[in-house]
Amino acid sequence: MNFSSKLLENAVNEVSRLPGIGKRTALRLVLHLLKQPKENTKYLTEALNSLRNEVKSCKKCHNISDTLLCDICSNTNRNEEIVCVVEDIRDVMAIENTGQFRGLYHVLGGKISPIDGIGPQNLQIESLVEKVKKKEVKELIFALSSTMEGDTTNFYIFKQIEKYEVTTSTIARGISVGDELEYADEITLGRSIVNRIPFEQSIKG
Repeated sequence: MNFSSKLLENAVNEVSRLPGIGKRTALRLVLHLLKQPKENTKYLTEALNSLRNEVKSCKKCHNISDTLLCDICSNTNRNEEIVCVVEDIRDVMAIENTGQFRGLYHVLGGKISPIDGIGPQNLQIESLVEKVKKKEVKELIFALSSTMEGDTTNFYIFKQIEKYEVTTSTIARGISVGDELEYADEITLGRSIVNRIPFEQSIKG
């Protein structure tokens, strides 16, 4: 791809680093920005800078937050004894959109994937086990995607906590094997939360 401007080329190269964005799409986005009033680009830049410099991780659930305690964890109407274990904020948003879950979350920040160099030590698993040890949780709902990595992560966590007094369940398989939660429709996802099954049963099945 030949560029008439080095500035344009640099901008396209940076935008194309984003997931799912190729060089042609990046070029289209950059040219779109060039056609917009300068104020629009300024607002976008300020929003991204604020995101990088001011965003926090909730000290309780590790969700992305503006404050040290996210809105969900600070909501006194939520059931603190039921914790839904998810991969990232996209899954929190997907489940919240169903309106079927009133407990809290624990965001792992990924899934165990040796091929990608991601082990248990790279995820927020230790803090989850600590919650169980301290008897802060009565039920853990595993809501990771039904992929090999998701199932491996579920099983690893289960083995870490099975000796403690905590109920473990997993979302019902209304979510197809291999599907990511963020792409599931709200009705199916909502039903899979409500009709969750004991985790031991999912292992045998």
